Amino acid sequence: MRSLVRWADFKRRLIGRPLASDQAEHQLLPKTLALPVFASDPLSSVAYATEEAMLVLALAGAGAFVFLTPISIAIATLLAVVVVSYRQTIKAYPSGGGAFIVANENLGLGAGVIAAAALLTDYTLTVAVSVTAGVAAITSAYPGLLDNRVAMAIGFVILVTVVNLRGAKESSILFAIPTYAFVATVFTMIVVGFVECLDGECPQAISAQVDLEPITAIGALVILRAFASGSTALTGVEAVADGVQAFRPPKARNAAATLGIMGIISITMFLGISTLARLFGVRISEETVDTYGTVISQIGRAAFNEGIGFWLLQVFTAGILLLAANTAYQDFPRLSAILARHKLMPRQFRNLGDRLVFSNGVLVLATIASLLIWVFDAQVSRLIQLYVVGVFLSFTLSQSGMVRRWIRMKGPGWRRGAVIQAIGASVTGVVLIVIASVKFVHGAWIVIIAIALLSVGMLSIRRHYLGVADRLRLAAEPPPPTSNRAIVLASHTGRATQRAIEYAEMVRPQDITVVHVREPGDEDLLDTWDRLYPQHPLKLLESDQGRPFRRLRDYIEEQVDLNPDAFVTVIIPELVRRRRLGSLVTHPHGLVVKLLLLFVPRVVVTDLTYHRPRVRRRDEIADPDHITSQQVVVLAADMTIPVRRAMAYVEMLGAEEVVAAHLNTDEEQRDRMLRSWDPELGPLTILESPYRGVTRPLLRYVRRLRRDAPDGTLIHVVIPEFVVPGFWSQILHNQTAFAIKATFIFEPGVAVTSVPWHLATMETEDELNATLG
Repeated sequence: MRSLVRWADFKRRLIGRPLASDQAEHQLLPKTLALPVFASDPLSSVAYATEEAMLVLALAGAGAFVFLTPISIAIATLLAVVVVSYRQTIKAYPSGGGAFIVANENLGLGAGVIAAAALLTDYTLTVAVSVTAGVAAITSAYPGLLDNRVAMAIGFVILVTVVNLRGAKESSILFAIPTYAFVATVFTMIVVGFVECLDGECPQAISAQVDLEPITAIGALVILRAFASGSTALTGVEAVADGVQAFRPPKARNAAATLGIMGIISITMFLGISTLARLFGVRISEETVDTYGTVISQIGRAAFNEGIGFWLLQVFTAGILLLAANTAYQDFPRLSAILARHKLMPRQFRNLGDRLVFSNGVLVLATIASLLIWVFDAQVSRLIQLYVVGVFLSFTLSQSGMVRRWIRMKGPGWRRGAVIQAIGASVTGVVLIVIASVKFVHGAWIVIIAIALLSVGMLSIRRHYLGVADRLRLAAEPPPPTSNRAIVLASHTGRATQRAIEYAEMVRPQDITVVHVREPGDEDLLDTWDRLYPQHPLKLLESDQGRPFRRLRDYIEEQVDLNPDAFVTVIIPELVRRRRLGSLVTHPHGLVVKLLLLFVPRVVVTDLTYHRPRVRRRDEIADPDHITSQQVVVLAADMTIPVRRAMAYVEMLGAEEVVAAHLNTDEEQRDRMLRSWDPELGPLTILESPYRGVTRPLLRYVRRLRRDAPDGTLIHVVIPEFVVPGFWSQILHNQTAFAIKATFIFEPGVAVTSVPWHLATMETEDELNATLG
């Protein structure tokens, strides 16, 4: 327990104190902070978009650079079309969601899933490419760091992750300065560069005299591939449309204005850098980039004559490239949460962390991006081949969906809106085909396969969740068992075992059986049991070839089969010496037994702990010496079959007081629960959780009941659980019950009972048997 306290203190110092749910409004962003957060990716793309186009043209020799200007103009025109199109999307869908919401609503679930998969892939690559490009800017200034670029890149991913875990507003304040500084420095460089060219002689880049031997002849394929690589300038444009809800009111208007400003700045900088690259005679190839530096660094070196301006440019370029990943950190978790609400992603992605951030999405994004950086050796030119396909796929689906929406709704100005969106969809669709074709063998095939697999996975997750929901709300639910039989597991004599027997007698089951599996060193137990507990003879089970867990499970399954109309309650007494997991000694394998029994239908498991007497604080509550009564708290997350079965089970216990409690961590779920609650089950108590936690509010409530209860009262927490078949299916659920059980192990005077409902008849996996048996 002490280690958990230390972890909580470290976490608070690292990411800050928790924020209450009602503080969410204060985390919304004004336009001045939203621009660096959502536009850092597209603004930073100009730092390497020109370079990526030139690297392809270099394959045809230095003479091919003459095509850089028309290619850049085409890319800038495309960027303008996409910006205008997404401004209309923001006005039509002010709740955000971007390409997924648009495609899902207008083109169907399949198109929406593909758009979402493309966006998730794009956001992951954004982090990997942006951070890697930022490290490349640093190594351009300090070539001696080249060998450490992978470690540096992953280190920066960790840094950006920690900053984002601290909250959207805090990260935006931190990232605003380098973003605006980068924009100001690039505009200064462009102005200075053009001024120096006014006399007819432009300063020349350090690589201007480098001879680039052509590898292939210039042709349509090379030009199209250069256009495809340079189209990275469009990455991140959709981020504002995805994150409308992060803006201050009026959300849609502020988001559209931010997108417009971002478009103007990006187009101006991109065209300026491409033009100066031609005027300054920049030459670059895969072989020379590490020697002479990136395109923007060569332009800055020439424009500022290697003065302070050049070094500021390098610093701010590295900064904006590293922080451009922040755009993905804002939208990947937010999109994942939207998908989780549509049952297309694991529901854990809906959980808000301590700082009102979808922290699970942040951590998953950081992990996958770091893996990509390691696999591709932190090389921008290798990672960039995977880029852009997902971007233009989501562009095309989003704008096609908007065309369908305009035609269907026929609101004011629908013809004009449909034309704009149709032009955007057509252009981005053509670009998508070009990019997929010319970059397929260079790595785009990996992204296409990833999008397909991710789409199939999301649809599978949705089928699972819908199937679970249908089973949990069956109109003709099976009748619950009508009786209760108790089995007490005994591995030692002592106070913990005595209390377990007292509890079993108090709840008046149909019968009580005390079971012990033979194991070495249990002679004292066998010699003293009949003398200490003559009214409860010990049922001895022989270990199955050294596998006591399997023998115990087999016996309990036999009892379940012999009593088809009864709950079988297995009571596990555990002695707690100290407040840590290794101190549970009375039933040394209690955790393993509980895990095995979770998969046996109609088996209820009661965990009854006894805390060894010790010196206590004045306000600390001790275990009652004898259990004379109980107060039952049934946790009810939703009005489902497991909750009804748990209430039916509790009726058999003869408790003096029963409370059904709902923990309010989500307003929508709370309202749904209040509407669906069956008043015949008794009143429903709402436990508020302002910080969205589960265990702490429940722990405070139970402690309050414990303090107010008469001596000898056991507070009994009953957890309705549904058990899904298969290991991978378990991952799709929050495992909240496990966290609650782990919390109350160390709480004196509290018992925890799990009442499971199995969605399908299932056996514990063979691997689990092999591991635990």
